[in-house]
Amino acid sequence: MRRLFPVTDQTHSAAASGGDSAGVSGADRDWTLDELADAYAYPVGTAADGVARPRPWLRANMVSTLDGAAHHEGRSQSISSAADMRVFGTLRALADAVVVGAETVRLEKYRPARARDAFAARRAAAGQRPAPVIAVVSASLELDFSLPLFTAPLVPTLVLTGAAAPAERILAAEKAGVEVVIAGDGSGADPERVVPALADRGLVRLLTEGGPRLLGQFVAAGVLDELCLTVSPMLASGYAQRIAGGPAPAVPERFALASLLEQDGFLFTRYRRVRSTRHPRV
Repeated sequence: MRRLFPVTDQTHSAAASGGDSAGVSGADRDWTLDELADAYAYPVGTAADGVARPRPWLRANMVSTLDGAAHHEGRSQSISSAADMRVFGTLRALADAVVVGAETVRLEKYRPARARDAFAARRAAAGQRPAPVIAVVSASLELDFSLPLFTAPLVPTLVLTGAAAPAERILAAEKAGVEVVIAGDGSGADPERVVPALADRGLVRLLTEGGPRLLGQFVAAGVLDELCLTVSPMLASGYAQRIAGGPAPAVPERFALASLLEQDGFLFTRYRRVRSTRHPRV
């Protein structure tokens, strides 16, 4: 892996020598997990007491082919790579919670997040649980609560929904030991209330892995802070979804390139939302 942006003096010197410098390489190589974790660290803010603490931050991680397909035949694995999976695992390991849509849980056969020894010390120092919480967003709660995601997680799985969600499904979830979080007044969770609802539980470093419908809702609501998009050097054609779908915002929201990495033809982009007063944050 090599850093293409931002370009620094170290980047130039490493490229010229063909060696490594401060985790930057002119040659293609696998970065260590510590290097990746440093590169993708969540931002911190200064609280009223002057102490630097992580602030609520919603990051998305998605993969797309050159022609815009977010999956092939319903799964993203075939358009991914070993390096992409290392980034995927690192982003998960840095998060307090992984926010995911119910349909993605079904299609990708989600399992509980696991603790990883390589990140144990980092998570402990940050005051995090051994593994991220999986937070499933669902209006219908038509989920199989007998699956390991709900029955055998290392940390309890959450389900976010609305106050008008089917009462019998809420009861079924609670009987299975699943904590149901009400984050909306309608049948489903309000995208603008998901981040504060999780922050109220101490979950502020948030990662969403989609699917496209859920990501589209976050985009339309103007609450997405960062997009980590892997551009896969493949053409898929067909009728696959884009990485985000659904109603469009009134005005497209501007994001700025924060970093760009490359390995084996895959581009690992990281964009951050350009701050404005149009969407006040909590």
